[in-house]
Amino acid sequence: MAQTVSDFLVQRLGEWGVRTIFGYPGDGINGVLGALNRADGAFDFIQVRHEEMAAFMASAYAKFSGELGVCMATSGPGATHLITGLYDALLDNQPVLAIAGQQARAAIGGHYQQEVNLEAAFQDVARAFVHQAASAPQVRHLVDRAIRIAIAERTVTALILPNDLQEEAYKDPPRKHGTLHSGIGYAEPKVVPYEQDLERAADVLNSGQKVAILVGAGALHATDEVIAIADKLGAGVAKALLGKAAVPDDLPFVTGSIGLLGTKASWDMMNECDTLLMVGSNFPYSEFLPKEGQARGIQIDIKPGLLSLRYPMEVNLVGDSAETLRALLPLLERKADRSWRERIEANVAEWWRDLEARAMSSANPVNPQRVTWELSPRLPDRVIVTSDSGSCANWYARDLKFRRGMMGSLSGGLASMGAAVPYAIAAKFAHPDRPVVALVGDGAMQMNNMAELITVAKYWQRWTNRTWICCVFNNEDLNQVTWEQRVMEGDPKYEASQNLPNVPYHKFAELIGLKGIYVDDPDKVGAGWDEAFASDRPVVIEVKTDPNVPPLPSHISLDQARKFMSSLLHDDPDRRGVIVETAKQVIDTVLPHRE
Repeated sequence: MAQTVSDFLVQRLGEWGVRTIFGYPGDGINGVLGALNRADGAFDFIQVRHEEMAAFMASAYAKFSGELGVCMATSGPGATHLITGLYDALLDNQPVLAIAGQQARAAIGGHYQQEVNLEAAFQDVARAFVHQAASAPQVRHLVDRAIRIAIAERTVTALILPNDLQEEAYKDPPRKHGTLHSGIGYAEPKVVPYEQDLERAADVLNSGQKVAILVGAGALHATDEVIAIADKLGAGVAKALLGKAAVPDDLPFVTGSIGLLGTKASWDMMNECDTLLMVGSNFPYSEFLPKEGQARGIQIDIKPGLLSLRYPMEVNLVGDSAETLRALLPLLERKADRSWRERIEANVAEWWRDLEARAMSSANPVNPQRVTWELSPRLPDRVIVTSDSGSCANWYARDLKFRRGMMGSLSGGLASMGAAVPYAIAAKFAHPDRPVVALVGDGAMQMNNMAELITVAKYWQRWTNRTWICCVFNNEDLNQVTWEQRVMEGDPKYEASQNLPNVPYHKFAELIGLKGIYVDDPDKVGAGWDEAFASDRPVVIEVKTDPNVPPLPSHISLDQARKFMSSLLHDDPDRRGVIVETAKQVIDTVLPHRE
């Protein structure tokens, strides 16, 4: 049998090192699926429940493995379903290749069934490279460029294959004018700024008396370097959400998350510092950074377009975070005065005591903060934790203490609902020997994550480590938006848009062969986690949480306080519970802590 275009494509993917593909079948991509079947087990095709989830899994696979993520879908709706998950990869700078089918070339332009202009549809999300193949010899350079660009630029690319071309006999490009003869392979370069620019940065940092460091996803591979720089400068380290695993939370100078989901220790550090070093972060909220003119700034990022974007930096360094910090370290002077560091450490210790008080405050029935507070000391070594968007992201950001060697992520730039479970599935395919925990709100579970539990049920017995836990915060409310309505808009809760039906998620898990655990007693939260970690199969632990516990930001502006009070005056349906739980959180924070 002659090699088809699909056979060549599959072979080429293998030569580039691709082994895992997330996707869903359809007649528009049947030629490629047949070639994968003929590849004698060289590839792991992971069948998802929905193409959007395939793209989320490809994005997360890239995050957790450091390799190219690949997703695949059929023509028409299959391909368009990929787009949301691909935007997740684009906005979080992850290398992902999308392969989509298309109708036969002779039908294109004829208003044919499932005929969608996919090049136009993918044009923004795969802006670095998207092309539809028209001939067999063209496929070679299309797949080579799509992969090389995705890896080198850490971005999304797309390759579209008409279904008749997939079955056509493959031909190498002839040696003549108008043809291309591409090859495979990419070696990441060492990118470090010039010495004179490093010296300029060192001068600024050496002059500062109160240095604050902010790290993001770009610093995940620079843990030792960040710690060494912070120790020399007597600095504190705050973390953007995607950089949560960049430095361990058990270090006394790590202030934790920053921003709306951040800590008071991070807020205080940013408002009092005189020098800011930002490493590998595209943190979006400038209001949580120092006031313009307050601090001198240095930023390190591999992408020039992200430099001096959130804060006007004095020195902008294009470079790999770890390499640049290693080159910068010998130029820095150790600060003899450690009073700034001591102040930061005192604020961090106070913040952890505040969090414990908030988590242990009573609620109706379970305080959601207690769920993650009880989880934190039980996290196994090398665990991977994923979180959805919504109020559960607050507790992920604040209450979990990450130790060295742990990993964690969520939909950062896109902040999409529905990413936690596909992320957790992808984590298992990237690292089948590591335990995985997903934190999910009931809104995301109902949106699309319940269906992907079926994917877990299909594949879990292949995983070396069987610990895969999905924790559902069941509060019958789209809670983050409810609080945003109150605090940002001054509106009471709109029940028509915010109330959710009560679904027995743990029973659904049992129905499909997983373990289900239900907790509605705060004193049994810890035991619930213990039972989940002891399970011989994946677990859904459903906790009945109180929607009226406020996700208090690190700083409440006068305008936010005014709008919040306005929402209560406008007959919020949960007014009494909101007042009671907000008061508890505030009082538990200001009262003396019990030792």
